[in-house]
Amino acid sequence: MNKSLYVIGIEGGGTKTTAVLCALDGIILSEAQGGPSNFHMVGIEKAANTLLELIQTCCHSVGCSVSQIGAVVAGLAGAGRTLDQQRIMDQVLESARKTGIALEKISIESDARIALEGAFSGKQGIVVISGTGSIVFGKDERNNVVRAGGWGRFIGDEGSGYAIGREAFRAVTKVIDGYGKKTKLVKLFDEKFGLGTQDAIIHAVYEEKFDLASVMPVVLQAALIGDTVAKKILVHACVDLVEVIDTVLKQMNKGRKSIAKYPLAFVGSVLMNDNFYSRKLRSALKREIPLVSLRHAESSPVVGAALMAIRSLNI
Repeated sequence: MNKSLYVIGIEGGGTKTTAVLCALDGIILSEAQGGPSNFHMVGIEKAANTLLELIQTCCHSVGCSVSQIGAVVAGLAGAGRTLDQQRIMDQVLESARKTGIALEKISIESDARIALEGAFSGKQGIVVISGTGSIVFGKDERNNVVRAGGWGRFIGDEGSGYAIGREAFRAVTKVIDGYGKKTKLVKLFDEKFGLGTQDAIIHAVYEEKFDLASVMPVVLQAALIGDTVAKKILVHACVDLVEVIDTVLKQMNKGRKSIAKYPLAFVGSVLMNDNFYSRKLRSALKREIPLVSLRHAESSPVVGAALMAIRSLNI
């Protein structure tokens, strides 16, 4: 009898990490949550320990041993580079060895990759992820995976909360300097964050490392009450994000004799909820990229990780 009876899928971020233990038919048998596992924030060793603790917790809840886990796939925020994935995997296996845990196989993926897998239950499609950062992933019917975006807040992340927040700050600082277009963002920045002066903004952004993406709700609020500057910022963000989506679609259709259509799902609360930004993006996609059809994600990213683990066993 094959000793590999189960798999584990893990989704890790900057605030929490979720794990599910599944039978080989995909049925979830247990779920556990732990602390953050974004190695950029907590370090590789702590991230690895979090993953190991969750693996053990899941096994304990169903009464199995870690040696019965055929594969573990962990999709982690910030783990998009192959080198980083290898470093985390090596640390997990090393920590397991030191503590006598019989962990045989673990793969590290980005959180975006497992979101793609979960959104379409392993089938083809495109996911658009826009939170603090942004990235677009696509998979065709031949299981080829392509991506665009995800270059980080300093040089990329088009249409993300950070990009929108950065433009909102620029609009506010121009008004404070006396040459920007009048906007309700100035009052809202002051009321919500106490950022109504040059000194306050510079101190918050450069000394306190204020999260620019955290002003996204204020930009949405301003747009809702008709602020033209806020609307312009969000429309521009839509244009940028549509361009990234179109790039992924073109890569997926490259070399094909006939152009294929693909389902597309949003990941992240801002795009999934109804607001000015999500409505504009939906309208832009229908108008400019009719080859994609908007869908709701079928499953969560952590389920996507479990599906990848099952597929890795070649069952």
